[in-house]
Amino acid sequence: MNLKAVYIHIGWFQMSITNLVVVLSMLLVFGLALVLPFPGNKKGKGQK
Repeated sequence: MNLKAVYIHIGWFQMSITNLVVVLSMLLVFGLALVLPFPGNKKGKGQK
């Protein structure tokens, strides 16, 4: 915990690498939740 954080700095944008990894993983999980179907939500023939 005594290590300095490494930051990405592009123009006005500045973010630590750790926070960037967390944000990207959250976006990945959100994207997968939109694309993948819910389990058990398949309707076959004769079902309502």
